[in-house]
Amino acid sequence: MQEKNIPNVTLNDGILMPAIGLGTYQMRGGEGLNQIVAAIKDGYTAIDTATNYDNEGVVGRAIKRSGVNRADLFITSKLPGKYHRYDDATRAIQESIYRLGLDYLDLFLIHWPLPKRDHYVEAFQAMIDAQKRGLIRSIGVSNFEPEHLDRLIKETGVAPSVNQVEIHPYWNNQRIVEEDANRGVVTEAWSPLGRGSAALKEPVIKELADKYGKNVGQIILRWHEQRGIIPIPKSSSLEHQRLNLDTFDFSLTADEMDKINSLTKPNGRVDGQDPNEYEEFE
Repeated sequence: MQEKNIPNVTLNDGILMPAIGLGTYQMRGGEGLNQIVAAIKDGYTAIDTATNYDNEGVVGRAIKRSGVNRADLFITSKLPGKYHRYDDATRAIQESIYRLGLDYLDLFLIHWPLPKRDHYVEAFQAMIDAQKRGLIRSIGVSNFEPEHLDRLIKETGVAPSVNQVEIHPYWNNQRIVEEDANRGVVTEAWSPLGRGSAALKEPVIKELADKYGKNVGQIILRWHEQRGIIPIPKSSSLEHQRLNLDTFDFSLTADEMDKINSLTKPNGRVDGQDPNEYEEFE
């Protein structure tokens, strides 16, 4: 594994998490295996998967094939909505670990809150208990609104360490970033570049790329990092994977940050997925 100067972010439970990770959505089979192995060898230590990605087995095989010490990696997976009941969640956590071929997970998230089904509190309680048994180092959530976070904290006494939500230039999600910070929760960004987003062609971002000698993706990732957000870009391109790690040697000015923030749109979500309404794919 190449040594990269990737800083860590300290979560509210004291766990250190790398400030950027690799998203693995749609990375499957032999091609996905090779992409993930290459990413680890290029210096990625944080790898993000999920039960619903159907690739935990591939991620686990890539970890072994990479030859990198397990303790030097930070592996995240997520609980699907169909397993939110306590007993189901308990078994699902174990199954994720078994599929990955690991002894523990560094971070485990509830993938979506599904408030209409209203079982996310017992799912989180199952995660708390799994953490006490040493199966998970840190527990968090994904796509949670402030009221969902508050209910977890009130009913379990534990604040999630991470809230992974959609953030990119067309959906800067500043409201959630601020609400998370007010509760001591670190915000993580899925689709940080905007899945197939035209944001990569925005003139202001292209101008900044020229100014700093970076590509547009690196500018967007740096915008995330300077906001205290952990981005998890997904790229099947080995060149882009490497470049995405090379974002900690420059800083955008406050004015430049504001210009990127101003690109946000009221309907900027990639697929219009409102956490209060969205029914997670099974």
